[in-house]
Amino acid sequence: SETTVNHSPRSYSTSTENQPRMRWTFLLSAGALLASGVSGQLPISFAEDSCPPERVSFELITGYVYTAPADMLDSQPGTLMLTDCIDTCRANSSCKSINYETGLCVLFSSSADQNVGQLTPSQFPVFTLYVQKNCLPSAELCDAAWSFERVMDHELDTEIRKRGQVESRQGCMELCLSETDFECRSAMYTEGTGECRLAAMDRHSLAGRPGFQAAQGVHYLEVNCVSDPSRLCLYSRERGKILKTVDAVYQAIASEQDCQDLCNNAPFRCHSYDFNDTGDNVCRLSHHSAGTLTQIEEPYLYIEEATTFQLSACYNVSIDCHSGDMTANIRTTSLFDGKVYAKGSPVTCMEDIQDAMEFSITMQYTDIECGVKREGLGGYINEVIIQHHDSIVTSADLGLQLSCEYDLTNKSVSNDVDLTITGEISPSLFEESVVDSPNVVMRVADENGQDTKTAVVGDPLSMVFEILDPESPYEIFIRDLIAVDGATDTELLLIDERGCPTDAAIMGEVRKSPESNKTLSSKFDAFRFPTSDVVQFRAMITPCLPACEPVVCDVLDYTGQTKAINSYGRKKRSVVSEGAIDIFGNPRRVKRANNPEEMLVVQSLRIVDRYGKRDKLEELKKTKNNRKTEENINAGYFDEDIKDDITESLLDTECLDKTSMITGAVVFLLAQLIIVVMFALIWRRNHKDGSKGLNVLESRADSLSYMYDAGYARRLQ
Repeated sequence: SETTVNHSPRSYSTSTENQPRMRWTFLLSAGALLASGVSGQLPISFAEDSCPPERVSFELITGYVYTAPADMLDSQPGTLMLTDCIDTCRANSSCKSINYETGLCVLFSSSADQNVGQLTPSQFPVFTLYVQKNCLPSAELCDAAWSFERVMDHELDTEIRKRGQVESRQGCMELCLSETDFECRSAMYTEGTGECRLAAMDRHSLAGRPGFQAAQGVHYLEVNCVSDPSRLCLYSRERGKILKTVDAVYQAIASEQDCQDLCNNAPFRCHSYDFNDTGDNVCRLSHHSAGTLTQIEEPYLYIEEATTFQLSACYNVSIDCHSGDMTANIRTTSLFDGKVYAKGSPVTCMEDIQDAMEFSITMQYTDIECGVKREGLGGYINEVIIQHHDSIVTSADLGLQLSCEYDLTNKSVSNDVDLTITGEISPSLFEESVVDSPNVVMRVADENGQDTKTAVVGDPLSMVFEILDPESPYEIFIRDLIAVDGATDTELLLIDERGCPTDAAIMGEVRKSPESNKTLSSKFDAFRFPTSDVVQFRAMITPCLPACEPVVCDVLDYTGQTKAINSYGRKKRSVVSEGAIDIFGNPRRVKRANNPEEMLVVQSLRIVDRYGKRDKLEELKKTKNNRKTEENINAGYFDEDIKDDITESLLDTECLDKTSMITGAVVFLLAQLIIVVMFALIWRRNHKDGSKGLNVLESRADSLSYMYDAGYARRLQ
């Protein structure tokens, strides 16, 4: 049935109306297991009867049922935990193997190794799990419920780390468990040759990749007791289906998150779970995922409203904190092919990872591109993004926040997380949150400290640089401050690359604000370029930790004497250009790319003349569309919010509008020309030859006589 789950009738059901159907399913599956009691072979004693308890191990085979009715020791309906069934067999020295389906546990005193022909496929209506007891010298090294899962006639296409010759399948298991040069995750035993191949990968490590394939005579052995990372696990949703058989069923679970926590802490390698799909508050766990059931035909029940949560990957992160950097060491459960980078710097602070399960990224505290942020006196934090695709961000990607905390007084460390710690100072780790990079703004203030977008030439102003977050651990240097003509792109260097003013008469040194170390300012008088009233200011900002030391500058004061002053700029080796000049014949500053640790800030200012010719009053009366057109043209030079707020009192109203004068003169001349032409036409008409004039008079007289006569005649009638 596609709407029922194979469980004990007293465990749970999807609904009341489905209970009879579920009972039928349970009885059918139970009958399949108990049918092994109809015929079989006589019990055969194991050589492992004397196996010490500490050497007892189990291997699991999915989709097979063992049929030996004469050897059946017990049948336990209602068993909802595979681990409980295994523990029952472990505690019974006579038990050699078990068959398990969700809700039923059957114990046998023999195993398939003794009765090879009695192990047959069992996949309908649900698939069966067969578990067999083994005796291994290294069994105590594995504390999982079962040591290996075996898939017959299959192999994994992966790198073989070691090869050996053994006498049995159990001998190959022993080699894998006792391997010390690498973590053995799987082994492949060939029956005909006795060859044992050990690998560091398994089906979960290669999830989503081809490679698990049929191979006649080869037993694929997957280790269940590897130390997978489990600190942070991500699950994907597989909608519309749930597994027919699971390893554990929990009832009265409050939430899906609680169900996920049970999966993360299960006594086996849990790789999928579902919640609330087979009953209210029911949580089901399985060590299987879609990638480990390729050899099973129809392992899922397809139910439209159901959802299976399948493990994508788990991560562990350790931090190495050093005096000038932090290193994040990341370990994952599956091969990672992508990149890891500091948040906001996917290119400049990034490590490209190819097919690795362990990788790292190192971030310098002084590298502004990596965005390491300081908190308090001895704390440094940053956020790292683990991106699985080289080009795009997907839901599978992960963000981790890392933290190094230093106690600079006694080198002691508060550490509330179990970490791998190396280096001269130890860290306290991380919690997930959002980390924003420092945000620096540049603004122009008037003599009252108010922001302004317009000024008159000569007005006392201040250029202010400010970190918006008052709690930011950074301070800043200012250098390469230039003024740019809004029309011609002509540049004037105000603060050089050392952080010193080039001409103290134009702009003074950069000083710290007495109110905050996060604010710097430099005083100057408003000026403009001859070709434009828009001046754009650009500056390079360099954050520094923990404090910025000023640079000593030699400048000329108003008396013409050289004096030493402090300015908050950063020392850089100067670069001299040869041959480059601007439109005014002055040497042009060489433009260079900013270093990764720098940021560029830009501000624009409109400055008008106090005296002299300016834009005329008519310019202020243009239509709104014309103003928008002008703003669009100048968008590259000043901000949109710079408006025509220059008052009429600043304009010279006695200045004549040349355009208006020319237009008026042209109109006047055209009017005069029209008058002359009309006069000429009239004069020509009135000065024709005399005979023509007399004929006209006679014609007019005759016409009048005719009119009077005609009118008189009508009246007489």
